[in-house]
Amino acid sequence: MNKTVAGKRRGAKNPMQTLKRLLKYTFKNYKAATAFVIIFVLLSSAANVLGASFVAPIITALFNFSKGAPVDMWIIYKNVIIIACIYTAGALAAFAYNRIMMYIAQGTLKRLRDEMFAKMQKLPLKYFDAHTHGDLMSLYTNDVDTMRQLLSQTIPQLVSSALTVIFVFTMMVLYSVTLTLVIVIMLVVMIFSIKAIGSRSAKYFLKQQVALGKLNGFVEEMTEGQKVIKVFCHEQKAREQFKVLNDELNETGRKANANAFILGPINNNLGYLQYVFVAIVGLALIIPGATQWLVSPYCAINGAYDVAFCAGILSSFLLYSRQFNMPIQQVTQQFNAIVMALAGAERIFEMVDTPAEDVGGNITLTYGETEEGKWAWKKPCENGFEFIPLKGDIRFEDVTFGYTDEKVILKDISLYAKPGQKIAFVGSTGAGKTTITNLINRFYDIQSGVITYDGINIRDIKKDDLRRSLGVVLQDTHLFTGTVMDNIRYGRLNATDEQCINAAKLANAHFFITHLPEGYNTVIKRDGSNLSQGQRQLLAIARAMVSECPVLILDEATSSIDTRTEKLIEEGMDKLMEGRTVFVIAHRLSTVRNSHAIMVLEHGEIIERGDHEQLIAKKGKYYQLYTGAFELD
Repeated sequence: MNKTVAGKRRGAKNPMQTLKRLLKYTFKNYKAATAFVIIFVLLSSAANVLGASFVAPIITALFNFSKGAPVDMWIIYKNVIIIACIYTAGALAAFAYNRIMMYIAQGTLKRLRDEMFAKMQKLPLKYFDAHTHGDLMSLYTNDVDTMRQLLSQTIPQLVSSALTVIFVFTMMVLYSVTLTLVIVIMLVVMIFSIKAIGSRSAKYFLKQQVALGKLNGFVEEMTEGQKVIKVFCHEQKAREQFKVLNDELNETGRKANANAFILGPINNNLGYLQYVFVAIVGLALIIPGATQWLVSPYCAINGAYDVAFCAGILSSFLLYSRQFNMPIQQVTQQFNAIVMALAGAERIFEMVDTPAEDVGGNITLTYGETEEGKWAWKKPCENGFEFIPLKGDIRFEDVTFGYTDEKVILKDISLYAKPGQKIAFVGSTGAGKTTITNLINRFYDIQSGVITYDGINIRDIKKDDLRRSLGVVLQDTHLFTGTVMDNIRYGRLNATDEQCINAAKLANAHFFITHLPEGYNTVIKRDGSNLSQGQRQLLAIARAMVSECPVLILDEATSSIDTRTEKLIEEGMDKLMEGRTVFVIAHRLSTVRNSHAIMVLEHGEIIERGDHEQLIAKKGKYYQLYTGAFELD
């Protein structure tokens, strides 16, 4: 089911390095906005801390009032107004930096998705062989979404919390060194609890991401294969497989969240316990004769050592103790988001850092620059450029290839296709027929030997230009969402409507297209689900025809077309193939009888070669295949 190795869906190996790279990536294009965020975060944090300091004068005045002393109400009113103004300014600053961070986050994720998709177009096919569609889709959905939360919410919260802790700690030390020591002792206890539980939570969150990727891949595969599932009554087995993966996700998610959610209650209770200890110690210290233990530089500066003043100080300190705990609790609540986001960021960066497909050599394809005004290879040389006419002469010389070094698919293959020749490959499934055409396109590189195109090593040709010279009809037909005309024009983007229609006529697709609801403007959806398999393949053939490439590769191009339709398009195909080199892979041996040469492959080796009559006369493997498939003629 899954090509993805579970180990590849791992968590961040170096979370700090990943975070550093993410922050650099995020803020380098938003320097001005980042500066405003820093300013507003500072204002918000400072406002939250500064407001509590104006509570002390109010409490002191009320404490004196309780003892019968006269009260200056202006002191109370003034401090209440100041507190209201400070907290209002802090709220506005928090609103501002959150809005700016949302702007930065959305812009960053847009740019990241653009880069991911652009990089995906440059990755070699072996990368997609190793990753399921669901696994890749998870990068664009789950992993990007975790980064959105990290950038727009978690990072601003972390910065604000860090500044708040620094400001509050400074104020607490200024108010009372003795009570600050009580806070520090409780902080050590909280840190150990966070470390102990957080490490367990992180481990399970990483396993949860792995399980989620596997489940996404399975759902995507089952969605695409619904027809096959129903045809073979595989519904129950599919449900059982889904249940196994879903149970795995449920189990890892339960353990991850159980450990993550318990951090909040534990830290909350430790925070309340800390508040109680501070209140008890503080009350003990403000009794007459003990205030010298409570007083601090703040009291010394103000020259106040009376109980009323110290009661005010204790009230503000208790507020600061709550403010000191809140950022820590908020960070612990964001812990799971941080772990998942950094794991997702590393997977995304891993894909972005994957080496792009080799672009090939420096020889390019050009048209109209030669005296003949035709297609030619443009090869740099000492005197400028050398033009080599594009003819379509392709040769394999002692080519050995394997998708992995351990498993060789092709063994010392040698063959040639002269311009205008039709070369056919036949043989049992897995013999290496499609692999040969994949090597012509340089979808994969050979281990040894050489492949030449008009006498040029294909390694020396730029890959885009190499593939632009090849028209391909793949065995697995794929159509894109869009009109019929758009899908035909995919073969040559600058083709006119008339050229696309002519290509459709050659492929014998024009008749059924004109009977569609909107003709050539009919919209194809879901990979051509509103067309038959044969119609989809006819469109794929038309797409290759409009490309006007000198070399055609037909990989089971007529496998889904009935015999009558196949015969009707043979004339058009013959016209199309005039003067062109054609490679044909076919199980219907009737379609390769007029080939100039037929290669019979078995276990990655060419065991027979010749034209139809020669191979029939040999009465070897081809003869057995042909007579066994004769009823298909």
